[in-house]
Amino acid sequence: MQAKIFERFNFVVFFSGFALITFGLVAIYSATYGNELVSGNFTKQLISACIGVIVVLAIMYTPPKYIALSSYLVYGLVIIMLIAVIFLGKKIKGQTSWFSVAGFGVQPSEFAKVAVVLALAYFLSNKNKEADVTNFRDFMYAVAICMVPVVLIMLQPDMGTTLVFLFLLLPVLYWAGMPNYIMFFIVSPAIAAIAAFLGTWYFVAAVVFIIAMMLVFKKNILISVIVVCISIASGFSVNMVYSKLQPYQQKRIQNMFNPESDPLGAGYNVIQSKIAIGSGGLSGKGFLEGTQTQLKYIPEQWTDFIFCMVGEEFGFIGSIAVVLLFLILIWQTIHIAYICKNQFLSICCIGFATIFSFHILINLGMIMGIMPVIGIPLPFMSYGVSFLLSNLIMLGIILNAYRNRKDYV
Repeated sequence: MQAKIFERFNFVVFFSGFALITFGLVAIYSATYGNELVSGNFTKQLISACIGVIVVLAIMYTPPKYIALSSYLVYGLVIIMLIAVIFLGKKIKGQTSWFSVAGFGVQPSEFAKVAVVLALAYFLSNKNKEADVTNFRDFMYAVAICMVPVVLIMLQPDMGTTLVFLFLLLPVLYWAGMPNYIMFFIVSPAIAAIAAFLGTWYFVAAVVFIIAMMLVFKKNILISVIVVCISIASGFSVNMVYSKLQPYQQKRIQNMFNPESDPLGAGYNVIQSKIAIGSGGLSGKGFLEGTQTQLKYIPEQWTDFIFCMVGEEFGFIGSIAVVLLFLILIWQTIHIAYICKNQFLSICCIGFATIFSFHILINLGMIMGIMPVIGIPLPFMSYGVSFLLSNLIMLGIILNAYRNRKDYV
């Protein structure tokens, strides 16, 4: 009996996820301690986590075919919510992204991440449709599934969440069978643009690299020339695109390279977060003993900058423990995608692993000052009812994939 339980239930994924939630609850309690304005955040997060356990188990035991068949329905409902929130939502810090429901903030864009992965997975795995990602029509259909919510979220506006969707698409298409050379054709303009932003010689090196890869792939000379020309044009357009950004967005990018240039403005959070993490030492200052955390030097540290509390109060040991839990969760999710015979669930796992990875890399990069501050929370840990519940829905589907990994349907 015990062997059968272990055979169908991935305890590593389950306990990794809820260990991260526990870390998050402790961090949120500390970050909001003594702050009457947000004293209820810990309770809301705890209630959401308890509800989440039920959600995870319910999804885990749902037959995969019902999850697949509901994909387009869920996607449609989320699109309706994204439209409604633009007109009826609550405006917070210039963004109209939330509904207020019984004292809880509901953010449709968080659930849109799950909905897009489900819709993409269903489209790409539908045996009746036989989608082929190398076919231009099917490729554009997959892009449209991703871009519809992107356009609606940009209207809120929420640049951070928008980037999650753009980062999500390519790994999912690659897992669904897109060839390496097409993947490179798509990403080469982005490589050139990033290199151009870093400097002229970086741009030249990127163009040489792209030309070399075209020779390696040995594709049609006309196609290769077009790809190289588009990449070069992308690099030259960087300055124009940068000039179109809002002043606060330009400041965030500038402060990624030099936060000390505006220590009391755009660079303030990054400077304070680096001080908090650096002052934690090996074992930290102790729970509720962090000066940066308890003296509230970091604004709203219970959301995007929650990791600062871990670094300051639990030190290097606590920080490494959290990072290892994330690595275990992502590795297990990718492994489940690899062994799962159900293509729909396999693609879902890759989509969720991509979302988790993007959030973790950008969030940790923000607090260390190597990424721009774009409002990307840390999975399972940052405060946010919608964010936590969407993470737990993903966790439930991952566990469902493991439970049904030997079944084709």
